[in-house]
Amino acid sequence: MTSPQLPQAQQDGTPPSRSEEAPPSHVAIIMDGNNRWARARGLSGVRGHRAGVEAVRAVIERAAQRGVQTLSLFAFSSENWKRPAAEVNALMELFLMALKREVKKLNDRNIRLSIIGEQRGFSYAIQKHIQRAESLTAENTGMHLVIAANYGGQWDLARAARQLAEQVAAGELVASDIDEARLDAAMNTHNVPPVDLCIRTSGEQRLSNFMLWQLAYAELHFSPLLWPDFNGAALDEALDDFCLRRRRFGMTDAQIEAQGA
Repeated sequence: MTSPQLPQAQQDGTPPSRSEEAPPSHVAIIMDGNNRWARARGLSGVRGHRAGVEAVRAVIERAAQRGVQTLSLFAFSSENWKRPAAEVNALMELFLMALKREVKKLNDRNIRLSIIGEQRGFSYAIQKHIQRAESLTAENTGMHLVIAANYGGQWDLARAARQLAEQVAAGELVASDIDEARLDAAMNTHNVPPVDLCIRTSGEQRLSNFMLWQLAYAELHFSPLLWPDFNGAALDEALDDFCLRRRRFGMTDAQIEAQGA
């Protein structure tokens, strides 16, 4: 696991201004509120999810413009299978459609795509298009777009722990070899850096089992907007809010100021 980078503190100890602080390297978003957005308009939940796709496009474009290096979007949790079958089926159709139609646009913009989560839970068609999408964009050098689908932070941690336990049982490791770096390498999120800023929409203020390991030192931003209403301007507000914060990573202000001296 890569170490989080400390912000450059000002000499006088005041928080850095947005013009003096770089945008967060890794932004993760819990996209919430599609159903409530649709109900408020007398529409079906499916219409809300379709409107949410438009918000995804706008946020990807703005994040790339702002210099975000990694953008992770929580699209479908391992708990979302509990939703009504019709809604789940519609979500799977939207996911497959996005894999078919959006990936070429991402590739044309030099964006690399990764899908994290338990892919065996998806249909063969979705698994095939995931592989094609990741292969097509693998060599791109622009923003890294990570889509969490059939993903849960507890699942990820348990999977990594099981993998390491199997290696110990096989004599490939001893228990004392297991540290934070070894656990990080065994996780499904091993190819993404720690999250700097986590945004959740719709006014809810919880993590909902998203990237629990990677969120250890993330700054949190809760937006009252329902996801289909979240756009480039809303992302700008969250990024600018991040740039005004001081991140301590367990240290004191005096220690951070000494590092910046």
